[in-house]
Amino acid sequence: MRQPGAKTEPDGRVGREVREHYSPSRKGFEDMARDSGTTATGAAAFKLGSPPPGVPKEVQASFLLWLSAVAAGVIETIIRVINSLIVGSTSGGEADLIGVAIRVIVYTVAVYIIAQMRLGKRWARLTLAVLLGGIGTLSLVIDPISWLAGGNSLGEVFPQADLLFFIIAPIRAVHLAAVIAALVFMFLPAANKYFRATRSAMRRTSG
Repeated sequence: MRQPGAKTEPDGRVGREVREHYSPSRKGFEDMARDSGTTATGAAAFKLGSPPPGVPKEVQASFLLWLSAVAAGVIETIIRVINSLIVGSTSGGEADLIGVAIRVIVYTVAVYIIAQMRLGKRWARLTLAVLLGGIGTLSLVIDPISWLAGGNSLGEVFPQADLLFFIIAPIRAVHLAAVIAALVFMFLPAANKYFRATRSAMRRTSG
């Protein structure tokens, strides 16, 4: 039923100006979100579900891979804590608790930075590349490298391995693979274009 006074077109539909008023475009929603300031940005930073509009699939893939790497680190930490409780070692218990607390803080900060990366923040991408991609990868491989540098060989791995090794090794492999893949996706051409466009948009807004 047509409302009184509504402007109509020959095809009987409501006038263009009415449709545009009640049906804002996708770009309009993006402009509203961008103009809303830090509050909207902060809320989107912790939205880990569907990606915000305009995020390329390469960046979304990197985002999910970084989260997978963090999840692998969390799982490894939980397994090591459970193993310590089963073994029942009381020596260094306080140090273990401090180590777990530090890991919790690191993982929490990492998730925040990963979310900022998906929003197109260049500082977040560089931080992930240096800290998780560089230092984090080194922390994953330093133990086996040191073990091999000590005069051991790969043939001695399985005879000397315990149950904890067979549980942790696949998790570390997944962790390392996720980090490497996340780094690659984060610097693909489509991702680079996205980060440049986001930076330009932020400059226009701040200007």
